[in-house]
Amino acid sequence: MKKYPAIAVIEFSSIADGIYTTDAILKKAPIAMLKGGTVSHGRYLTIFGGTTGSVSESLSEALVIGAGSILDHAFLPDVHPRIHDALLGQRTSCGQDAVAILETDTISATVRAAEVAIKGMEVNLVELRLAEYEMSGKAISVYSGELQEIQSAMDLASDFLRGRQAFTHYRIIPRPHDALARQLDDTTRYNDAKLHELEGEEPS
Repeated sequence: MKKYPAIAVIEFSSIADGIYTTDAILKKAPIAMLKGGTVSHGRYLTIFGGTTGSVSESLSEALVIGAGSILDHAFLPDVHPRIHDALLGQRTSCGQDAVAILETDTISATVRAAEVAIKGMEVNLVELRLAEYEMSGKAISVYSGELQEIQSAMDLASDFLRGRQAFTHYRIIPRPHDALARQLDDTTRYNDAKLHELEGEEPS
């Protein structure tokens, strides 16, 4: 069961403006700041949740106060439980199903696309990664499921994002190698990845 009915994501080009605006929106309505801080490319990211009315009110305030520095934002008035949990840091196993990796230039674009994909098709959201320092401002989402469902989910997400400023790129792996599937079950982050050795030729 999701704790927050609605969630908003805002990313700022200015750290100072991001912190200032976050303070203003926390004072505007009874919301919970789920996470906030600096991310790559000298940006500031804030994610907050609460009732749909409170989140909408605070987001409207942010769009006025931080207008000159807001790079992108996402408003999920009835956030899907799997998006809700992924934004709070939870991840799931991808198993041996088909896998899709969706990449965008902004955090908000990935969040919006994930919501469209998950609500539109029966696919599993494995992971959301939002603009960590080694990602140069990009964000990714990883999905698993039946190949046809995965393809349809990516079509929905890319159609939704088409014409927007955020660059969108995705790839689908119909049958991931067992070692890659196990790696994706752990993480897509290099520094956290475990060693997965393969049986192969012995060195001469």
